[in-house]
Amino acid sequence: MRKLAKEVGVTAPAIYRHYDGREAVLADVLREAHRTFSRYLYAALGAPSPLERFMAAGEQYLSFVLEHPRWYSIMHTAPEHLGMDSVPADIEALQQATSQFWHDRVRECMDAGILRRGDPEEASMTMWAHAHGMVQLFQQGCLLAEPDEFRALFKASGRRLMMGVATPDFAAELERMAAEEAEGMAAEGVGVHAADMAGTGTS
Repeated sequence: MRKLAKEVGVTAPAIYRHYDGREAVLADVLREAHRTFSRYLYAALGAPSPLERFMAAGEQYLSFVLEHPRWYSIMHTAPEHLGMDSVPADIEALQQATSQFWHDRVRECMDAGILRRGDPEEASMTMWAHAHGMVQLFQQGCLLAEPDEFRALFKASGRRLMMGVATPDFAAELERMAAEEAEGMAAEGVGVHAADMAGTGTS
């Protein structure tokens, strides 16, 4: 708390006038992170079709990751690793709302014949696990990619994943999109390893 007070230019007692302690401060950081994340995601609801909403949500997710990496990290850290006994109920509600948002995007794509019929919750969990894994690799420096390069890798890898859950017609469309993406990355001078990854598995 003393370090925090020094960082924001106040005395430690001044912070205690607003917060009971460190855990309360962390909870407020988590609230702001989740609220901001929600604003990013919900902006996608303005898109006119199920597929466009789904794709826009993915773009918004990635933008949040790149613009607020520390918030994203703390949002996906277990409470005990943050020194918290538990997450307050209102933050749990924000987390549940985000999960429901993704379930709804997947469900409406299934209803529109874009994704194969199945359990929307299971499908969205698989997609999120893939997305989160890519983000973790990037944030830990395992991909050796710049932000713009990672954005292209993320989108290309996501399309490959979706080919496994797409209807046959949409899978063919994804294959075409992936080939165009690989050509575009090569034309823009993206690193060889990135272009190779974007083109892998497109047939």
